[in-house]
Amino acid sequence: MPTALITGVNGQDGSYLAELLVSKGYRVAGTVRDKAGNLDRVEHLRQRIEIVELDLNDPAAIEKILHRFRPDEVYNLAARAWGSELWDQPVLTGEVNALWVTRLLEAIRNFNTDIRFCQASSSEVFGNALAAPQDESTPLRPRNPYGVAKTYAHWITVNYRQAYGLFASSSILFNHESPRRAPQFVTRKISFAAAKIKLGLAKELHLGDLEARRDWGFAGDYVQAMWLMLQQPEADDYVLATGETHSVREFCEMAFSHLSLNYQDYVIPAQENFRRPESALLVGNSAKAKRVLGWQPKVTFQELVRMMVEADLKSLEDARKKVVSIDEQAPASHIDDSSPQLGNV
Repeated sequence: MPTALITGVNGQDGSYLAELLVSKGYRVAGTVRDKAGNLDRVEHLRQRIEIVELDLNDPAAIEKILHRFRPDEVYNLAARAWGSELWDQPVLTGEVNALWVTRLLEAIRNFNTDIRFCQASSSEVFGNALAAPQDESTPLRPRNPYGVAKTYAHWITVNYRQAYGLFASSSILFNHESPRRAPQFVTRKISFAAAKIKLGLAKELHLGDLEARRDWGFAGDYVQAMWLMLQQPEADDYVLATGETHSVREFCEMAFSHLSLNYQDYVIPAQENFRRPESALLVGNSAKAKRVLGWQPKVTFQELVRMMVEADLKSLEDARKKVVSIDEQAPASHIDDSSPQLGNV
């Protein structure tokens, strides 16, 4: 039975990857910063995977984890990945998204050079790209602290492969979403708001630039590619993308129309929500992954949007039913007119 170690197993990608590897018969160990934190995404896997706390700032702790589980494959998915905090705390962003990777690679080099390693990189490494679409030969020109840190992580992975002969691959992931996407991301903001408005739990949604475009795919498809990367005879780097872009406005239109709503009645552009500075048009060319790995994204943009909206709608309906059930079971003297709220968008 092969063993895999996934850092950041409680994240969107980590949870999908854990599911995939378990289905393939792997023993899976996943690391989190704090076991008392949010483990909702992997709650259904708690009996099938091992979850351990790991401080990736501590080289000794990393080595201890490697000795304990002796993994055949290591997938580094731990990262800081959203919003203004990437600008507000650039030093921490660099520490987590760049130096952590070096510590992990160094621990692997010292422990067992046969371990196969996959680094989750990002389309943000291309940043202010001069041409589109981007592929593995496109120059890296990041233009925010997140992209800079991911660029370091990408190149340190390449350098350990070349200098020490490690099987170290980098997956350059373009935007990938799912119902498990964190609520700070615009796609979840939209799907969640559309569901709340449909249920009468919210009235409007404030968003930034509706014309911003992204190459959006499904996270479940992308972790399949990461696994395929580590099954190859040689390590290499691969762009993972759909090859098409859609605007935030398109996402809104599709999400709201799926619920028979007109997004124009509810979505309000808000200047304070605009990001700084926007990257150039980022759209990926994944021809190499298709040719070498035999990989092809399966979930279309339309299917992805519908999947996310349906999941949020069900989650909100289930939560409301639970609140009603609790109220019905409570003694009359405990019933309060101010029923619990599910929050505003």
